[in-house]
Amino acid sequence: MSTFYDFHLNNNILSGLDKLGLKNPTSIQEKTFSAIHNNRDLIACSATGTGKTMAYLIPLLNIFVNNQSNTNQEEDKHTNLNIKKDTIYFQNAVQVIVLVPTQELGAQVAGEIHKLCELSDIAIKALLLIGDGNINRQIEAIKHNKPNIVVCTPSRLAKLIKLKKIKVHQVKTLVLDEADRLMDKACYEDILFIRKSLMKRTQVLLFSASMTKKTIKSASAIAYKPVILDLISENKECIPKTIKHIYFISDRRQRIEMLRKIVKANDGGKTLIFINTKYDLEETFQKLQYHHYNVGSIAGNLDNHTKKKVIEDFKSGKIQYLLATDVASRGLQIEHISTVINLNLPEESIEYQHRAGRCGRNGNVGLCISIITENELPKIKKYQKLFHINFVRKKLFQGKIVGK
Repeated sequence: MSTFYDFHLNNNILSGLDKLGLKNPTSIQEKTFSAIHNNRDLIACSATGTGKTMAYLIPLLNIFVNNQSNTNQEEDKHTNLNIKKDTIYFQNAVQVIVLVPTQELGAQVAGEIHKLCELSDIAIKALLLIGDGNINRQIEAIKHNKPNIVVCTPSRLAKLIKLKKIKVHQVKTLVLDEADRLMDKACYEDILFIRKSLMKRTQVLLFSASMTKKTIKSASAIAYKPVILDLISENKECIPKTIKHIYFISDRRQRIEMLRKIVKANDGGKTLIFINTKYDLEETFQKLQYHHYNVGSIAGNLDNHTKKKVIEDFKSGKIQYLLATDVASRGLQIEHISTVINLNLPEESIEYQHRAGRCGRNGNVGLCISIITENELPKIKKYQKLFHINFVRKKLFQGKIVGK
């Protein structure tokens, strides 16, 4: 098994990774490192929870640190600033753009950048620019902070470029995180505009947990002869093997009551519960709250401040059960979720992969529970074939979960 020391990383970065408890790269991190370091365009597909954000962040930081270290030594001779020794400083220019489909993913990516840089004594400046934020404040933040990395939604970045409020002429790398979602019709025109605004030689990296032929075809318009790495096809493993899949059969009208009984019997620690509609979510929230469960909920129409507070409370353990529509199934990187429950099966099969991937991250054991009707059994069989997983039917007996 390789370690991060085998990558010949800068000592600051190795120290930061060590403080994060990261010693061995995941498969996606190991297999993409060389291509990114050699300035190749890349399309990479790997299962949820395999460390895709770090797969591009580590080599990009290493490149910038190596390029900047010599410059710092010269600049330090001619400055009176009180600069912290051994800290690596960067020039005031945007060098990396990370595009994300949602503000939740953006906040988490920006958080990972800040954390690794802080622990590595790298004085890089990262700025989050999302569509729901106040654009005037964002413009002021760009002027004041002079960021090296911007994490943003495509629509907001495109608008800032058109308004000439952000300079992107020195951008060395463009990253698309959750590329399959970014390549849909809603974002694609903005992405094409952004790419045309950058240098021709700007490196383009696309990362996702699922990649279709359509996505790869669309990517050809922005990436030049990309290296294509599909670990899901190579491993025939869309969902980590550490996740166990079980299901219960229930009458449609009794789903919420079945959920309550499962929650009581499972007591599975931090639990994420997916519900397809806002109406069912509100009804489920009220019922679990009535029975004194420590529960919170997020839905697509929740205001940003409330949503952020609920997610932070779930992360910290103040909330044990989080109810969510599919807004939370993509991008949210919440550690130590032990159980995912589907009150309803997702409308799109691929969403099962993203939901299940919220638990069992980074090699940890996880449990994905689905509550279905008899008529939905064909979907379970479809998931087994599509994702190369095995489902076990369970039932409740005297308040305990037992085999069928």
